[in-house]
Amino acid sequence: MKHTDDGTLYALAAAKDRSAFEILYDRYEKLIFSFAYRITQDREIAEEVVQDVFVKLWNGTTTYQEQKGSFSSWLLTVTRNKAFDEIRRLKRHDHEPMLEKDALIEQLGDVEKTVEWSEQRNAIRNAVLELKQEQQEIIDLFYFKGLSQQKIADQCELPLGTVKGRIRLALKHLKGFIAQEGGFSND
Repeated sequence: MKHTDDGTLYALAAAKDRSAFEILYDRYEKLIFSFAYRITQDREIAEEVVQDVFVKLWNGTTTYQEQKGSFSSWLLTVTRNKAFDEIRRLKRHDHEPMLEKDALIEQLGDVEKTVEWSEQRNAIRNAVLELKQEQQEIIDLFYFKGLSQQKIADQCELPLGTVKGRIRLALKHLKGFIAQEGGFSND
C-alpha cells in the first residue's frame, strides 16, 4: 500500500482506513510542518496546524476533489488556510479574550460531544498508562503540558533526538493500543 497514489490513499483514509491515513501522515507531515512553520514562524503553532490538518482529513471535514488539482497542492492549501486561521485566532485572543471563553462554553454545551470526548480521553489515559515510564513523562510534557520538544530536551537533560524518538515510539505504541481496544467511534 506504500506505493499507492495519494488520491486512492485519501479515499481509503476518508473511509477510516487507518493504514492509508498513516501512510499519508508519514508522506506529508514534514512538508506540512515546514510550510506551516514558514507561515507562522512559531514551532508550537506549526505543530498544532499539522495536527488540525490531519484531524480534518481523518474526520472528513475537508474534502479533496481530484479533478481540481493534485492532492499535495490541496493539502498545502488546507495547511495555509489553517495556519492563517491560527494567526488570526491568536491575534483576536490578544484583543478579545472573552470571545474565546464564550466559544468554549458553547462547545461544552453539546452533551453528546462532551461524553464522547470524555470516553476518548479515558481511552487515551489508559493507553498512556501502558507506555514505559520514560515515554509517559515525555507524552505528558509534550501533549498535556504543551512543551516543545526542545524545552522537553532541556528540562529532562536529554538530547533532542532522544526526545523526538521517544515521542515517535510512544505514539506508535499508543496507536497500537487504541486500535487494539477498538479505536474511537467515528461519528
